[in-house]
Amino acid sequence: MVAGDWERLRAVRLEMLADTPAAYVESLESAQEQTAGQWRNRAVAMTAPGSVTFVAEEIPEVLSQELPQETRGPRTFCGLMRMVVKHPQEANRPLQAMLISVYVSAPHRGTGLADELLRRSVRAAADELGAGLLQLGVHEDNSRAAGFYARHGFHDTGRREVYPLDTSRKEIIMERELARAERDA
Repeated sequence: MVAGDWERLRAVRLEMLADTPAAYVESLESAQEQTAGQWRNRAVAMTAPGSVTFVAEEIPEVLSQELPQETRGPRTFCGLMRMVVKHPQEANRPLQAMLISVYVSAPHRGTGLADELLRRSVRAAADELGAGLLQLGVHEDNSRAAGFYARHGFHDTGRREVYPLDTSRKEIIMERELARAERDA
């Protein structure tokens, strides 16, 4: 993703919030009220130092076969994962990064896209951000996501944090230690 992708970022973020509202700490209504300038700023932040964002682009099959690249028009994002250096850091622990804004659109679920995005995200957290731990929060009702992360080496830390959009609910804090090879590769 590059900073100029703000319109595609906006489209996928609105889709994310409509599809799985409890998975994010922003409401659909709040995101819809953002101005073009605010979306531009978000895209810049997602590409700034201390942040790595991966996106998957959807290429309509008919268009990909029939039209040259330069005449296809804009592609939509069908997947997104972002890692940021955590602030503040927990003392006496390796550098921590957070996995946030995880999404794969419904037609692409079960295709391996989420697995590939997560593999790249783990490597980027280690290689590009220098992290030794990758952490994330999963809404307590999202057992599918918790299972996905567990299959990829994340474990439940036992910590719970209040879910900001509904303080009666909790987020499960999971983390994965990043292997030295992932950090030094």
